[in-house]
Amino acid sequence: WNGFGKKATGLTKLTFHPSMNLILHLLIDAAVIFGLAYVMPQVDVKSFGTALLVAIVLGLLNATIGWVLRGVGNVVTLGLLSFVIRLVVTALLLKLVDRLFSGFTIRGFWPALVIALAVAIAGAVLDQA
Repeated sequence: WNGFGKKATGLTKLTFHPSMNLILHLLIDAAVIFGLAYVMPQVDVKSFGTALLVAIVLGLLNATIGWVLRGVGNVVTLGLLSFVIRLVVTALLLKLVDRLFSGFTIRGFWPALVIALAVAIAGAVLDQA
């Protein structure tokens, strides 16, 4: 019993205010980008602040341009490749952000795809917590 007259049911899911969830996602995305820049020689990030700005701009682009591109891609593939479309669009947007910031560089498409996959996995794990 948990003290409120209800039986305890093991682990409880953490719930956050929507704005806190957004901040957590941005911080986790920035940490993933910054960490992968440390591990991957094809990716350079000037500082964690730059990684945070990249995460913010990537989120804004994903919410606007990415939404349209994913919609078109899902219509073309009849929704069968939704996850792949999401990764490719995010990788393309990362390459666009690479052009916008001098302190952020991705050399090649494959490293951008790896970052997109890592950001997707980190987001999924955070959403499950």
